[in-house]
Amino acid sequence: MKNSAFAKNAAKEYKRTNMIKIKQNYQKKAIPGMREKFGYKNVMAIPKIKKVVVNIGFGRAMSAKTKEDQKRFSDYVVSNVAQIAGQRPVLTRAHKSISSFKLREGSVVGAKVTLRGKRMYDFLEKLVNIVLPRSRDFRGIALSKIDGSGNLNLGIKEHIIFPEISPEKSVNIIGLQVTIATDAKEKERGLELFRLLDFPLKKS
Repeated sequence: MKNSAFAKNAAKEYKRTNMIKIKQNYQKKAIPGMREKFGYKNVMAIPKIKKVVVNIGFGRAMSAKTKEDQKRFSDYVVSNVAQIAGQRPVLTRAHKSISSFKLREGSVVGAKVTLRGKRMYDFLEKLVNIVLPRSRDFRGIALSKIDGSGNLNLGIKEHIIFPEISPEKSVNIIGLQVTIATDAKEKERGLELFRLLDFPLKKS
């Protein structure tokens, strides 16, 4: 499969160059740019990316399965997400029972991983430079994906677009929700931060 070969080559190139462009852009472009536009006097007050949260909801994939199948599926998700994020996710569980969804309190409903520091920057470099450009019909990140608090929320339909994952060995396709959390507190400031960090945002 061409996509698989491309992904492997992209992953090798990514590891070889050991890119830290986003972190460098924060120092060289974001700090002076945010100061100029918003008048920050204290560098510590300038918004920054604080963490990246990757969420996976199991949904109906778990409702009609046996306990053995559920365990196998959750192990599959944990393994794949650990490869993608470079950190093992934790399983999330239902806080209460909902009979209409055949959901019992304490049942596994998804998985989540929170990235900070070097792992966060490694993930962001890969997301921006490899994964998003390979997404089907990708023409840039819509500005509506940035919420009122300046956080960027992305939905990825197929986890197999990540270079660590082999499509041929993937028995299930997993959808991911990626939240890039900032301390901007306002959409306008978060939007400008992502622009200065060279995120592929749409023009309008």
